[in-house]
Amino acid sequence: MYLKTKTMKKAFLTAVCLSMAITFQSCEKYLGSSTVGGDLSPMGEVGTTYSSTSATVGGVSSLTAVVVSVDGKTSVLSGSATVTNATVKDILSKSDLITISGNEVTATNVKFKSTTEGLESVKGLDPGIIVKYDAEVGDKYETESGKTRTVKSVSTENDYPYGFMNIKVIQVEEVRNVDGIKKIRYWANHKWGLVAVEFTLDDDTTAKFPIYCSTNN
Repeated sequence: MYLKTKTMKKAFLTAVCLSMAITFQSCEKYLGSSTVGGDLSPMGEVGTTYSSTSATVGGVSSLTAVVVSVDGKTSVLSGSATVTNATVKDILSKSDLITISGNEVTATNVKFKSTTEGLESVKGLDPGIIVKYDAEVGDKYETESGKTRTVKSVSTENDYPYGFMNIKVIQVEEVRNVDGIKKIRYWANHKWGLVAVEFTLDDDTTAKFPIYCSTNN
């Protein structure tokens, strides 16, 4: 579905942002050698929690997620959010990972890998590597759907504001051109994992969301 109006695109963007905390796509595919190595990160261990901005965005608030189990290096995540936007709820209701009760939305069986080497989506966001912590500018990671995530920059100094400190980050860009989303940019740090994600719509408007984890590498 291509969202032609700005209102609908913003609603879809909100749904995609929700997916970063309680990812709602249902495909699952391992990419063989195109996967992150390393040991399981503390950020992928049972009980680890994730959250985003405390602000309400387009009728979505209280985004939280928790790792409920681990299978090898694959973490299984469940999450919830409060959603008052009817359009967003309609979009989310199309996923078999989502349950909606009034304004409360929950997701289960989301899978990802958070290791000492990097981050990878297994079941949720387009499956594939998001980032490797030893990345160099120009590195590319192909997703299950055939999209490419490209490393655009690697900090050499602590120049990225995160909470009450500055950190080094790796910036990865994914050109989507699907459902009104032109591209997604990810910022990651070897200690704090995925620290932010930004969505650019096909009209070039953007929305950037921080990601906070209860533990770190």
